[in-house]
Amino acid sequence: MLDSKYIEENMDKVRGKLAERGAEIDFEEFWALDRGRKEIIKKVEKLERERNIGSKKVGELRREGKKEEAQELQEEMKRTSVQIKELGELRARAEEAFRNFLLTIPNISHDSVPVGGSDADNVEIRKWGEPKDFDFEPKDHVEIGKDLDILDLDRAAKITGARFALYKGLGARLERALINFMLDLHTNEHGYTEVLPPFMANTDSFIGTGNLPKFEEDLFKIEGTDFYLVPTAEVPVTNIHRDEILKEDELPIKYVAYTPCFRSEAGSYGKDVRGIIRQHQFNKVELVKFSNPDSSYEEHESLTENAARVLELLGLPYRVVLLCTGDMGFSSAKTYDLEVWVPSENTFREISSCSNFEDFQARRASIRYRPKDGSKVKLVHTLNGSGLAVGRTVIGILENFQEADGSVTVPEVLVPYMGGVTKISN
Repeated sequence: MLDSKYIEENMDKVRGKLAERGAEIDFEEFWALDRGRKEIIKKVEKLERERNIGSKKVGELRREGKKEEAQELQEEMKRTSVQIKELGELRARAEEAFRNFLLTIPNISHDSVPVGGSDADNVEIRKWGEPKDFDFEPKDHVEIGKDLDILDLDRAAKITGARFALYKGLGARLERALINFMLDLHTNEHGYTEVLPPFMANTDSFIGTGNLPKFEEDLFKIEGTDFYLVPTAEVPVTNIHRDEILKEDELPIKYVAYTPCFRSEAGSYGKDVRGIIRQHQFNKVELVKFSNPDSSYEEHESLTENAARVLELLGLPYRVVLLCTGDMGFSSAKTYDLEVWVPSENTFREISSCSNFEDFQARRASIRYRPKDGSKVKLVHTLNGSGLAVGRTVIGILENFQEADGSVTVPEVLVPYMGGVTKISN
C-alpha cells in the first residue's frame, strides 16, 4: 500500500508512475475520500476539545455551588458525547473506505525499471548455459512423462479435473528430490532459515501481501471460513512478522519454505493448457526476505542469484529478464524473472519471479523495525522469489536431459536425492 501522505505530496509523480504501469486510478475519488475523512476528524477533535473544557467547567461550577448550571452543562456534555460517538462511527467508516481505496492502488516502480506495456518490452539481462543441440527430434515433457509412465495427466483429470497432475514412480521421486535439494541448498549454502507454514491463510494475511482485495478471483476460498488456500508460500511467510516490530540487528531475515500452491488461474482459459506449465495445484520452494530499506536492492540481487544457483547446479540453461512496468506484479517495485530453456517450445519459460516490494507490503501488514540509534520505528522492505517452481523445474529436466532412447539422465546433484538413480528409463 502506498503512503497517502506521499501520494498527496507527490501527486504528479505518482500519476506518472502509475500511468507507466497502465494503472487507471480515479484520483478524484482519492481526494473526495480524503477530504471526507479529514472533515469528520476535525469535527470529532473540535467536539472532544469542547467536551474536555466543559467537563472541567462542570467541576468548577460544582465547587462554586452552582449546581443548577453544572447540571445543565453536564447534560450538554452528554449530548456532545453522543455526537462524538456518532461521528466516531462515521469516521471509522470513512477511514475504512479510504483504506480500501488505497488497497486497490498498485505499487510504483523503481526508477531502474524499463517502461513498457507487455512482456515484449522486458529487457534481457544475461544468459547462462547453452541449449543442447539434439541429434533427434526432442519430445515435450507430456510425451516423455507418458512414455516413461511417470506422469499421468488423464487419471489426474479423472480424480479432480483439468490442470492437475499425478506423478508416479521416479516422477514422484524426482519432484520430492527437487524439493529437498532446493531446501538444502538455500539453508546450507545461502543462509535461509527453513519454515513450514500453514497451507491456508486468513483474509488479513492476503491483504498484507496484496492478493486481496483486488485478486480474490485468483484464489481458492474455503467455504464457511475466513481461510484461502495459499497461491504461494509468500503469503504465510511474509505474514510471520505481521504487526511486529523487529530489531535492526535482526535484518535481513531470510526464510525459505516449501508449500503446495493453489491457483484458480482465472482469466487464463486456453493458455498453457497442455502439460504442467500452468496448474491449479503445484509445488514450489519460496525465498522471502525482510530487509533494511538501505540495502534491499542489494538483497534483491542476491536473492535472484540464490534462485539462479539452483538452475546452474542442475545444469539447466536459463536467462534473467528485467520486467517492464506493464508486466510487473501488483505489489512489486522491481522484478527479475528467471526463465528456463524449454527445448520442445524452442524458447525460455518463466520458472521464478524475484521481486522487491520495498515498503508496499510492510505498510499493509504493519511490519516495522526499530533502528539501532533509537529513532522512531520504520517500515521494513520485503522481498521474495521462487527458488524454484518445482513442476517447471521437472519440465526443464525432462526436456533438456532426454536421450534418443527415450530415457532421461538425472542431473548429478540430484542423484543422492534419487537414491542413486542416474537415469529414468523404462
